[in-house]
Amino acid sequence: MLHYKHLFDQLYSDYSRLNPSVKKINELFKDSGETIINDHIALRTFNIPEINLDSIAKPFLEGGYKEKGFYCFNEKKLTAKHFEHVKDPLAPKVFISQLIIEDLPQAYQDIIQKEIIDNINQIPTSHKLLLAGRLWNLPKYEIYKELLKTSEYAAWLYVFGIRANHFTILINHLSHFTGIKMVNEFLKNKGFTLNTAGGEIKGSPAAYLEQSSTLADIVKIQFEEGDFMIPACYYEFAMRYVLPSGELFSGFQTTSADKIFESTNNQINT
Repeated sequence: MLHYKHLFDQLYSDYSRLNPSVKKINELFKDSGETIINDHIALRTFNIPEINLDSIAKPFLEGGYKEKGFYCFNEKKLTAKHFEHVKDPLAPKVFISQLIIEDLPQAYQDIIQKEIIDNINQIPTSHKLLLAGRLWNLPKYEIYKELLKTSEYAAWLYVFGIRANHFTILINHLSHFTGIKMVNEFLKNKGFTLNTAGGEIKGSPAAYLEQSSTLADIVKIQFEEGDFMIPACYYEFAMRYVLPSGELFSGFQTTSADKIFESTNNQINT
């Protein structure tokens, strides 16, 4: 069994390779004298039994994590859970979502069946599933564009497969940034574009959580028809607040998370 810290290292290596802005942002914070603590990572999947949310969660549960929250995103046709390490309070939380395929229009269920499910070659076991990426054939750009019409989430997952969708800098542990507004201004001044869906800042101190994120890097991806530039992964930033109980809020707010999902939105003409 792979230790959870090594698992995060491997997930980060894949994530940062796919998302060039990550290392640039990390260097900017380190140059400002900061030590980066990762609040959480997020992974996406389909509710296909062999690769569904519970299958993705298994290596984390084996590594000392426990389920802490369940979430529904009706408009996006997603369910999600988040997990926290039982003994290590600084271990990143894990947020895993899954697309409920049966909730899509039948035509798109058929596309997913034909282009994805029927083409899954082999299901890796244990932690290797988290690092498997796309388990099906080389994607088709026309199918990608078609999936965008009903679910950007499905389109993204069709291309990128199972991997960390984003990492998150925990603002609470930064020394020179007093809040999320200061972080956002810092990033914008350095030339990064933020996700403005629902506003630059999602959430509020009253909800005990504020979040923001960059827009996903646009990267070159190989499709069956050739290479195309599409959104990949993004970086998130979270500020957590203390509950009346005196504990730091450790969960997620569905209204905010719903807008954070849109950091990978593709505005191409479908």
